[in-house]
Amino acid sequence: MVEIKHKVISHLGLATRASKCVTGDEKVMQAIRNKQAKLVILSTDASDGTKKKVMDKCKSYDIPLFEYMTMEEIGNSTGKSERATAAVMDAGFAKMIHNCIAQLAEVNKY
Repeated sequence: MVEIKHKVISHLGLATRASKCVTGDEKVMQAIRNKQAKLVILSTDASDGTKKKVMDKCKSYDIPLFEYMTMEEIGNSTGKSERATAAVMDAGFAKMIHNCIAQLAEVNKY
């Protein structure tokens, strides 16, 4: 399970270095509205207001959303300070991250 989380962190870091990831509420919301976001990660410790706003917007625009990682983990993986949200804007990186998180969900079923 820890290995999968490290893969997600690594993929998110790679996407950031490739300029295919944005962080922070405003940039993520803009990426969603512009239909650039292919996947959104919402921190587990984000405020209730942030969670509702991001969840509603992703649902409205039909963008996959995962509530995963802490604000500190998202920040560290993207080379920033704590961040509540991250949007991956490349289909390839989004698929890699989606597959890792889906694999984690399968592990947690048992």
